[in-house]
Amino acid sequence: MGLGSDMYRQQILDHYKNPRNYGELEDPDIEHVGENPMCGDTIKVSFIGDGCAISQASASMLSGELRGESLSAVREMDRDDIVDMLGVDLSPMRIKCAVLAEKVAQDGVAIHQGEDVEVTKTE
Repeated sequence: MGLGSDMYRQQILDHYKNPRNYGELEDPDIEHVGENPMCGDTIKVSFIGDGCAISQASASMLSGELRGESLSAVREMDRDDIVDMLGVDLSPMRIKCAVLAEKVAQDGVAIHQGEDVEVTKTE
């Protein structure tokens, strides 16, 4: 991992220590909770959460990326979009942390569109 990787690690730590868009929204259009029990991560779209640096940085970054996106665009996001956004290679165990915010957002959209979804889990 070269210089670029160090920059991304700093970006992840910055988002972890200083999350963007963190907190409750008053009267949100979509509200949903997700968990990654293996790492103790919890994310609620708006976002509120706690857990490892990867899950929290991913939620912080994604909260900015989702602004102005269509519901269909959110549903079409995949793991590669999140890994590209984070900019680091992740182990299979850490991928679950990274994609939790994406899965919560996608399940929140599904609920908003009338589908039946319970608490999101990445296991």
